[in-house]
Amino acid sequence: MTAKTAVTLNALALYGISAVLIIAFYWQLAEGELPCPLCMLQRVAFAALTVGPILAIKFGPRPKYMGLVIIAAVLGAAIAGRQMLIHIMPGDPGFGSTLLGLHFYTWAFLGFVVALLAAGMMLVFGPQQTEPERIPRRGLIEDGAVWLVMSLVALNALSALVQCGFSGCPANPVRYELLG
Repeated sequence: MTAKTAVTLNALALYGISAVLIIAFYWQLAEGELPCPLCMLQRVAFAALTVGPILAIKFGPRPKYMGLVIIAAVLGAAIAGRQMLIHIMPGDPGFGSTLLGLHFYTWAFLGFVVALLAAGMMLVFGPQQTEPERIPRRGLIEDGAVWLVMSLVALNALSALVQCGFSGCPANPVRYELLG
């Protein structure tokens, strides 16, 4: 795999993470379903997943950037797994709505597993570039992915502030604290 191909794949990963954040925002804003604290932590983990691909796009692919993805994906999977275990008992309806029969935290867990597998594949088959002068050129696809995901992460941070205010978030949120 060439460095340019690896950069393009990292951009596609950012678009995938952006899709996850957009779907979460849709459910929050259009369906009125506020995220719980564990859901917010999963969004933070998805935001952390973006660090490795952004660095790979900016400086060229390196194994250490995929290491950052692996760390974020393991933490995100642990958070989503924790929420799955909270609602594993028979008769427990789970928290929030479902999408295609699965709760969002289950989808998040699967997304983090996919991120782990993708990072592993990049480590095995990707370029082992360490020279800074071999940075591939970025195009509109790569720059667009970075700006899109950075905007969505900023909107998530703003949303969390409006939802929780300047104190701890409620376990079962029903309103935006800063909006009264």
